[in-house]
Amino acid sequence: MRKSQREIKSLTEIVEVLDKCTTIRLGINDGEFPYVVPLSFGWELADGMLRIYFHCAKAGKKIELLAKNDAVAVEADVFNGYVKSERGVTVDYESVMAYGRAHAVRGEAAAHGLELLLSHCGASEYSARECVDTDIVAVYRIDIEKIFGKKRFFKNDDLHGAE
Repeated sequence: MRKSQREIKSLTEIVEVLDKCTTIRLGINDGEFPYVVPLSFGWELADGMLRIYFHCAKAGKKIELLAKNDAVAVEADVFNGYVKSERGVTVDYESVMAYGRAHAVRGEAAAHGLELLLSHCGASEYSARECVDTDIVAVYRIDIEKIFGKKRFFKNDDLHGAE
């Protein structure tokens, strides 16, 4: 990372950022250009490993691409506003980027993933089990292999060194 002073190194801090995010962007290999799609998500830490869950239809481009190559990139961010700087204005932000492998989960694992997603999205009143029992919903889990966090100014009133 070019500006190492902005790196978030603690997994605890990284998941705090992720918890504030309402959407992830999933990048999937599609040959010449990546395919990027915004998704609702849920997450958990299990045995020190971050797992991100998302749901989608059982058919479509995302499913076709993941069947060919399960390697994915994930991006999430929080925009905290603009900050006046010595050179004008800059952005106060927090972000997470990760790489991992996505695979479909079924049964109890799918229900668990949807429960996490519904909880994260503020929709806990809906039944994850009912969603899983339909034949139109697929649930995927991304096992994160590498993760990076970055922030600018958040929880830091010292704007010296701003660009």
